[in-house]
Amino acid sequence: MWLARLAVFAAVLLCPSAVVHTQEVVRWQASPRAVERSTREHPNFNFEEARVPPYVLPDLNGAATTKSAWRRRRLEILDLFRKHVYGRSPGRPPHLRFQVVEENPQAMRGAATLKRIAVRSGRAGREHSFELIVFLPNSLTKPAPLFLFLNNRSPGNTDFTRVERSGFWPAEEVIARGYGIAALQVSQLAPDDDGRFRDGVIGLYDAGPTKPPAGYTWGALAAWAWGASRAMDYFANDPRIDAKRVAVVGHSRGGKAALWAGAEDERFALVVSNESGEGGAALSRRQFGETVGQINKTFPHWFAEAYKGYNTRENDLPTDQHMLLALVAPRALYVASADEDLWSDPRGEFLSLAHSSPAYALWGDPPIRAEDMPPLDRPLVRGRRGYHIRTGGHDLAKYDWERFLDFADHLRLK
Repeated sequence: MWLARLAVFAAVLLCPSAVVHTQEVVRWQASPRAVERSTREHPNFNFEEARVPPYVLPDLNGAATTKSAWRRRRLEILDLFRKHVYGRSPGRPPHLRFQVVEENPQAMRGAATLKRIAVRSGRAGREHSFELIVFLPNSLTKPAPLFLFLNNRSPGNTDFTRVERSGFWPAEEVIARGYGIAALQVSQLAPDDDGRFRDGVIGLYDAGPTKPPAGYTWGALAAWAWGASRAMDYFANDPRIDAKRVAVVGHSRGGKAALWAGAEDERFALVVSNESGEGGAALSRRQFGETVGQINKTFPHWFAEAYKGYNTRENDLPTDQHMLLALVAPRALYVASADEDLWSDPRGEFLSLAHSSPAYALWGDPPIRAEDMPPLDRPLVRGRRGYHIRTGGHDLAKYDWERFLDFADHLRLK
């Protein structure tokens, strides 16, 4: 028996993406090649499971053993994240309007209707605007379920002309599956720059005598999430969109913002995080890959100022990311990782999902256990939660979108 297990292990090491035919399920393990490369690229950080120090996660449920008690506990956790991690967003602006910039009912060779919407927010004589791109399937005779994507890369990745296409935002494939797809450019909400991130919507609110205390100032991630909620405000007023069946999706830093948007705004029916890593789905206390101190050093504009107080002090945080994921309950949640993206800590992302189980159990969902992390390219779906780790590195691929769509089908969103 031990020889058979050794052979399977050797096969996985030599070819992590191989399909091994055996009665035993070989759970995902980081390949030695990926560990060596990550260690070489980031020599002062840990990429070995054996070196992860012991840690104790903050209590998730507290005394919440019923749905109503969880609702109270949920507000407590949400406030902790606002105070210590993401900051406090101001909510819907006093003046909000939507302007149709373009509407083309024959987009994608007649398969979809394109709408470009200027989302305009006003306050105290100032105004902020960002553009929302929406494609809706013409094949549907009822309001369409929709995926909202928070684009953290160049606008070309969500090109509304469809001259430029990529698996990063496969709009045609999503339309063909019977879903609408929308996108916003996060830089239009808060420039992803330490010196200019207040030039967007943050400046609309934080200027003048009402500026909040430094420890509560919202950073770029919260501004991007705020934009997702304003997009939802538009969806609720478009008769061709089923606003009760909207998913918010983000990759990497966009995945962090998508999780925070889903935590704060319960109108999102599905929250999807793709390789969001530290400050997203990955547990901070694991000390694997990127750390709180490193992300605050590299991207000091992403989080609330208070978060910097936990550099090298992750164990003192009153939160960890399993609590963020639990804030989505009882709505649907999907987390995705990549095999070679050890900087984002795939196992830490999965463990957050697993440790959100007590909240989902209150609605009868089956648990996901820490030892349930699936093999490579073999998605795991349990009730209203799903997970996969795919072959490849840090990216958002067509494979990922196909799994998100499969999960939406499983949830019967359309």
